[in-house]
Amino acid sequence: MVYDRERYRREDAVYAEHKQAIANGEKRVLRRTTTGELHSYPGDEIGFSPGRGQAQVSTWWGMAILSTFGCVGFVAAVAMFLSPLWIGEGPSWGALWVMGLAGFIAWYGFKLAKDEYKAARLRKERGSPKPGSGYVDVDLLELGSRE
Repeated sequence: MVYDRERYRREDAVYAEHKQAIANGEKRVLRRTTTGELHSYPGDEIGFSPGRGQAQVSTWWGMAILSTFGCVGFVAAVAMFLSPLWIGEGPSWGALWVMGLAGFIAWYGFKLAKDEYKAARLRKERGSPKPGSGYVDVDLLELGSRE
C-alpha cells in the first residue's frame, strides 16, 4: 500500500467533520465510498449495506426483484396450502412454513428496496457519492489524527 499524505489529510478532515456532527447531535454514518474515499453520510442517505449479512444486492431495484420472488413464492405457498381443499381433503399445513418464509422475504425485500430508493434519491439530490460496503476502522483514524 502506498502512503498518500494528501488522502490521509482528507480523511482526517472528514473524520473531524464527522465527529463534530455527532457532537452536535446529528445521526451520521462514517463509510468509505465506492471509490475508497472516506465520507460522512447523514443517516437518511444510507439505505442498506451489501456485505453486512444481507443479500448481496447493491441497488433498490435488485432488492425489489428479490421481493417479487418472495411474493411469487407466497402465492405458490397459498396454492399449496389450499390445493387439497379442492379435492375434498384438509389443508396442507406444512405449506404454512413456506408461506411464512416467502412472506418474510417479500416484506423484508420490499422494506430494504424502499429504504435504498429513498437513500439513493437523497444522495443524488445532495450530490453525495454512493457508499461502498464494509466498516470503517475508527480506531485507525484516531491513531492517524494524533500525529
